[in-house]
Amino acid sequence: MAAAEAVAQTAQKAEAVNSYTVDAVAEFSHPEGDTGKVQGRMVYQSKPQLAVDVTLDTVAFGANSLPGGARAILLGDTAYVKVDALKSATGATKPWIKASVADLDGEGQNEANDALGRVQQFDLAAAVKLVTASKDIKAVGTESVGGVDTTHYSGTFPVDEAVKLLDDDKRARAADQFGKVKDIKFDLWADAQSLPRKITMSGSAEGGTFNATMLFKGYNEPVEISAPPASEVGEIPQQEHVFN
Repeated sequence: MAAAEAVAQTAQKAEAVNSYTVDAVAEFSHPEGDTGKVQGRMVYQSKPQLAVDVTLDTVAFGANSLPGGARAILLGDTAYVKVDALKSATGATKPWIKASVADLDGEGQNEANDALGRVQQFDLAAAVKLVTASKDIKAVGTESVGGVDTTHYSGTFPVDEAVKLLDDDKRARAADQFGKVKDIKFDLWADAQSLPRKITMSGSAEGGTFNATMLFKGYNEPVEISAPPASEVGEIPQQEHVFN
């Protein structure tokens, strides 16, 4: 099978996945010299309802960071967020804060959307769909990833064309994520079932750089994603935001 056809099949398989776990790290720098890093893991399920459990061990950019990292659980359109910095800034007495994205004010929605944008960096279907925009993809060998035999593919894709392949709600976030990078270099390792086991992406523009690595496992395995205990959950404080 030609490399482009194989990766197109991988994209189809990724769209049909109901659950998975991904460990990921994304590092980036701006021309001014600031650097950033987001590292963590995500457990995802699409059925019987959308549920996501994200743990971010590191969220940092320049001199700004989230001490203690962050954790977020999304059940349908209800989010539960645990961020030590938010608790300290608002004087909240419960470790978790519950909020419906639709109920937040304008600034709160911007913060929620930014958080969702970070999560999107770990998104399986979106990542593979971007890769299908490549015109120079090639198979470069076979390797073991996490004990699984895989075929390694490599190439580049134009950001402008790739983001057009995404759903409307993901397109703008992806374009913002890549910034002014025009072309992304990628490597993808797919197993015998055409499911991706590892994806890396990197690019640069005007002195800025972007690098991301995602390791996938647990395809279609049962996952347990539930709300935190009610005794540990409070409502979002009014007129208070962790990011200014």
